Amino acid sequence: MRTNITFLLTCIALSATAQNELFDHDKILIGDRELPSVMLLGTFHFAYPGQDAHVTEEKDRINVLSEQRQAELKELLDVIMRFKPTKLCVETQGAWLWHEYQDYKAGASLGANEFYQLGFRVMDRAQLDTLYPVDARPLVMDLRYGSDSLRYAAWIDTLYAGWDWGGNDAASSLYDSLYAAHDAYEVRHTLLQNFLSMNDDHALDRDFGAYLNGGFLLDGYRGADVLSIHWYNRNLRIFRNIKRITTSPKDRILVIFGAGHMGILKHLFDCDPQYRVVTLKQLVEP
Repeated sequence: MRTNITFLLTCIALSATAQNELFDHDKILIGDRELPSVMLLGTFHFAYPGQDAHVTEEKDRINVLSEQRQAELKELLDVIMRFKPTKLCVETQGAWLWHEYQDYKAGASLGANEFYQLGFRVMDRAQLDTLYPVDARPLVMDLRYGSDSLRYAAWIDTLYAGWDWGGNDAASSLYDSLYAAHDAYEVRHTLLQNFLSMNDDHALDRDFGAYLNGGFLLDGYRGADVLSIHWYNRNLRIFRNIKRITTSPKDRILVIFGAGHMGILKHLFDCDPQYRVVTLKQLVEP
């Protein structure tokens, strides 16, 4: 009798375990395959070109060329290089940056831009012989200024009427306060601390939330349409460019872009079972 009860309880326990077990998608989509690795490194623009929606005040700007910040940059690069990148993707188009790199190798001094301070030094340390400019202009630019521009211009101009990255709504005002507070944070912390903060998963999600307010709240679907054919489409195209240069499961792809791009890019790479995502935080923690 006791044996029968034990057997019955065992069957009940196994049945409960089977019912609670979640279906594992990755057993089929990934299995034991080796995957290319990607590391997304969101950054602020070291040279402060003032072309983003939020412009950092002069008092809160970091001089990356100062002795202190150069020491901090070395610390940051030491961590980045633990990723052992085999390919470097940057936020530009065309071959101009590769020519700049050749000038640098010939003895030209490095400017403040993150292309130079981060990108070129990664190239040197990793002994890379290629630099991938994977930025892209969005679909709306192709429609507005392409060969069929007359066909779309009036509709696009109407769509963008009154649109802006920010807005006067309560959420946008909170984001303005957030940006100002983060600028002050950057001044008081090291570059490594700043990059860990910018590339935190929750921070990237919240940063993308800024695009879901302001101009997004235009009448009807105009804000949603602008976001999809402008900002979201641009990042989808960037993602496609990165997939295009992925050629081996042994690829270790470092992507250095403005932090504003990373909320979308992180989501895309997290969803794609063809990549293994590595974070800066993982490289710092033992």
